[in-house]
Amino acid sequence: MFQDISWKEIANLHKTDEHTLIDVRSPSEFAEATIPGSINIPLFDDDERAEIGTLYKQESQEAAKQRGVEIVSAKLPAFIKAFQAINTDKTVFCWRGGMRSKTAATMVDLMGIKVNRLQGGIRSYRQWVVKTLESFTFTPQAIVLNGYTGAGKTMILEQLEEDGYAILDFEKMANHRGSIFGQIGLEPNKQKKFESLLLHQLLKVQQAPYVVMEAESKRIGKAVLPDFMVEKKEHGTHLFIDIPIEERVRNILDDYQPWDHHEEALEAFQRIKRRIHTPVAAEIETSLENTDYGQATRLLLEYYYDPLYSYSANKHDSHTIHASSTEEAVPLVKEFLARKEVYQH
Repeated sequence: MFQDISWKEIANLHKTDEHTLIDVRSPSEFAEATIPGSINIPLFDDDERAEIGTLYKQESQEAAKQRGVEIVSAKLPAFIKAFQAINTDKTVFCWRGGMRSKTAATMVDLMGIKVNRLQGGIRSYRQWVVKTLESFTFTPQAIVLNGYTGAGKTMILEQLEEDGYAILDFEKMANHRGSIFGQIGLEPNKQKKFESLLLHQLLKVQQAPYVVMEAESKRIGKAVLPDFMVEKKEHGTHLFIDIPIEERVRNILDDYQPWDHHEEALEAFQRIKRRIHTPVAAEIETSLENTDYGQATRLLLEYYYDPLYSYSANKHDSHTIHASSTEEAVPLVKEFLARKEVYQH
């Protein structure tokens, strides 16, 4: 018989490669928020879940259960096969640790596959996330990367992480680049998913002497940073990455690839058009319409993003790193991090 275990019991196990958490909720529920590192083996797909929910509301609980049994019976071989392919300890969960996870755990247990069920489901995990973030004390020193739009701050973070440095990539957690154009080609994460990713990364880097992060605003797409993180950034050591505008334009085009998202780029521009001097706004719009994305990007930097950033950046004293490109800036950032004064609060 499967065993119910709490999130507290499972948290340490989940940090290893010898344990797999399996979310048996529908694909859309999984996409909206799950426990980081989990995989999705849904008991019902989105349409099936909606159908069962309608039966429950309009007919009866019994009718919903009967339809659920019919659906599960048809897909049982594939469901069991998916579990058999996982060669680690396994724990299943749904929203509240109710019918779906109980059904899944019972079926695989009957086939001789050892499995646990997360007590309270993802709801209990979510309560742990909220409670932990509310009382979290972040101890490492914050090294905050500043720089005009397109300076490649995210690229620097990615390279530092690859080289073993402790980083926090808020844009990656939010799945948003942090600007009006920031969601082009992406599906931004909602707050629940962002907070889960953030907490797991905070726990991962908590013992580091310092953590490198980008100077994001409090809101990134659909996600909002907790107050303690905003305050930590405000009082951190700030680095300003200065590279030529030509390189910044190149970085932006490489990242956003606007030629693949033409309508999205035009739509995003409409949201800031009125904030730009009319003749310049007209030139930017014409450039976008004519797919001259390089010219549009340069004008946006010169007449919108750079003045906006200069206003906010003046709040901090920064050490400036001058480089001809983002690639050249990376070793210079590492040199700065190697200096003893970085470790001093």
